[in-house]
Amino acid sequence: MDGFESCQSGGAAMNIVLFGGTGNIGQRIALEAANRGHNVVAVVRDPARSQVPDSRVRLVRGDATDAASVASVARGADAVVSAISPRPGTTGSAPSLVDAARGLIAGLKQAGVKRLLVVGGAGSLEVAPGVMLMDAPGFPEAYRGEAVEGRDALAVYRAEADELDWTYLSPAAEIQAGERTQRYRTTLDQFLTDEQGRSHISYEDYAVALVDELERSQHVGRRFGVAY
Repeated sequence: MDGFESCQSGGAAMNIVLFGGTGNIGQRIALEAANRGHNVVAVVRDPARSQVPDSRVRLVRGDATDAASVASVARGADAVVSAISPRPGTTGSAPSLVDAARGLIAGLKQAGVKRLLVVGGAGSLEVAPGVMLMDAPGFPEAYRGEAVEGRDALAVYRAEADELDWTYLSPAAEIQAGERTQRYRTTLDQFLTDEQGRSHISYEDYAVALVDELERSQHVGRRFGVAY
């Protein structure tokens, strides 16, 4: 890649490479990070068919499932974020989250980048000891495939990413556009609900939590979750 522009806010600013930076969650992460003074490069498979989420964000071509591509775009980064989705994007095909996990792990090792933060899913959170949300009665069958992808990708990070400073961030069961309140609660592997039994968070506050983790590194080498 062409490299990053110089940081404008001293030593606190990071150079962030963001895979999937034009999706619902990715574009909020890009905006949150840019608003905090970080330099963001959004990586997509087809820049010609994608729209930059913010004028301060640069768009480049790359593929998280290909280690050589990951290494090429990640060199010089302080941190890499994967916000890719297992749903078909602008190219019409859906990437494998397991393939992406292995591509990112291998590519970041080649690039000499250690910090990785992954946008995960809620399905592998536990509603009871040893019982995942995706295996609980009433889990929507329409989301089972995505939940399996997220669960299996998390297993890859746990088993194969020991040389990286990785973090996997699971959202609440419901995540959608909303307010940026900067308020959220965290969990580790346990499914989190509010007093009414609802598990939800906005894209905007999920992005706040993710960039907070990038800046504070409180959950290195493990998964954590966020919800209201």
